[in-house]
Amino acid sequence: MPDPAVPPTPPVALSALLAREDLGLRQIAGPTDANTVIHWAHTSEMADPYPYLLGGELLLSAGVHIPEAAGSGTYFDDYVSRIVAAGGAALGFGLAPVHDTVPRALVEACDTYELPLLEVPPQTTFSGVARAVWQLMAQARHAELRRVTEAQQSLAAAASRPDPVRAVLRQLAQRVGGWAVLYGPEGAESTSAGGAPDGQGPEAASVGRAAEVAAAGREPGDVVRGALAELAVVVRPSGPGTPTSATDTAAGTHLAAYALGAGQGFVLGVAAPHRDTGDHTIASVAAVLLSLLTGEHQSGSGAARSSALVRLLLGAEPEAVAPLLGSGGWLVVHGSPDAQPCDLVAAAALGAALGSPLVDLARDVVRVLVPADREPTPQPGWTLGVSAPATARDWPAADTQAARALSRARATRTPLHRHGTHRPALTDLLSPGEAEAHARALLAPLTPPLAETLRTWLSLHGSWDRTAVALAVHRNTVRQRVARCAALLGTDLDDPDVRMELWFALRHGER
Repeated sequence: MPDPAVPPTPPVALSALLAREDLGLRQIAGPTDANTVIHWAHTSEMADPYPYLLGGELLLSAGVHIPEAAGSGTYFDDYVSRIVAAGGAALGFGLAPVHDTVPRALVEACDTYELPLLEVPPQTTFSGVARAVWQLMAQARHAELRRVTEAQQSLAAAASRPDPVRAVLRQLAQRVGGWAVLYGPEGAESTSAGGAPDGQGPEAASVGRAAEVAAAGREPGDVVRGALAELAVVVRPSGPGTPTSATDTAAGTHLAAYALGAGQGFVLGVAAPHRDTGDHTIASVAAVLLSLLTGEHQSGSGAARSSALVRLLLGAEPEAVAPLLGSGGWLVVHGSPDAQPCDLVAAAALGAALGSPLVDLARDVVRVLVPADREPTPQPGWTLGVSAPATARDWPAADTQAARALSRARATRTPLHRHGTHRPALTDLLSPGEAEAHARALLAPLTPPLAETLRTWLSLHGSWDRTAVALAVHRNTVRQRVARCAALLGTDLDDPDVRMELWFALRHGER
């Protein structure tokens, strides 16, 4: 994991700072390693800056703290050793206004302790050096964000290809310049994802590689391969407190392992010769995509849903395919997002929150089929309508109930409304056939839109505004439709007895 003392900004190569012609910096001591980086610039004239350094700094000093007799003692050795002990990356010494040249003893001390020493010319201010460092950091940050964004897009595209697991691994290996491997659950066979890892024959996949489901990229040596497999065991779910990711180094190669979120024991392993800023983000995106892919494949729920769909398309009845989706009753939930429009990601998130992958995204509503034992609760950002529990045979009726419950939730501005359970009443004294016949006869003059407007208006106690909200129409449209209903029925809708009879008919006519 990254050092907490290092800021969350990409480091700057010391060579890039030296290449700035406007600064005129010159390295006069210490190693000239191209991998030397700095994380920030800090100015200090303290004789011992150790307590004020966090590590990775380019320390800038004009030598104000240097005593006159410093060259004849151990002053510079003590000064440089303390900077190195604090993790300083480099020292910049200004030639003005105190010193005309860099003290020879300071140059020797920096060579001894292998600390890069930069000569800062008189025309270059320390603030100008610090500004250049931040400019280079901003450029590196922009390049990092662009790289991560491009990688995310490439990984998402790979996940939609015919062989998505291998495609994601290949793209990840290419982006980090290393090797990516998917480890299966404990006891899984290497051929479970379709054969040997990329670049290997069938024999290599089955001999000592049983946990490797698929791999891509430049294959590492046995030492690195074994170390990465051991790291994968560390993150494989084994109980409370198991880490979800871990990093290590073996034979100069950076290793990382990520437990996939499907909870099935799959692990993503990455081995790369270097660890650039943004690699963790890119690998995390790949881990999320592989979690979705392996979770669907391993659980079998996706295959069951696909089988149920095919059987329905081929003419099977809903009650015949319902056992493939689970046992027990079902609820139909209609959800409307408070912020329009809704997309596939938001619809899937709603389904996950309600505990069901059976989601249908329509133009302005999301429908979710939820097992009846999972009681829906209000969800932030959504207005929900919930049907009464229903068997597969009654799914269409439950869908209608959920739609009407959602309309009422919108009208009453409540986050969730449940279709009320039917309690014994005087209407139960009539047989269903007689009640339905009476309803058809009474409501015959009304078209379906008029009947639905009247039903909603009566359910909301004659409120024009709430009915308009529930039906998503103007309140004047509601008035016109209700007036049309009264004219077609030839009755007075202000009469409580008439309203009661119409409500009875509308309740029984919807069956």
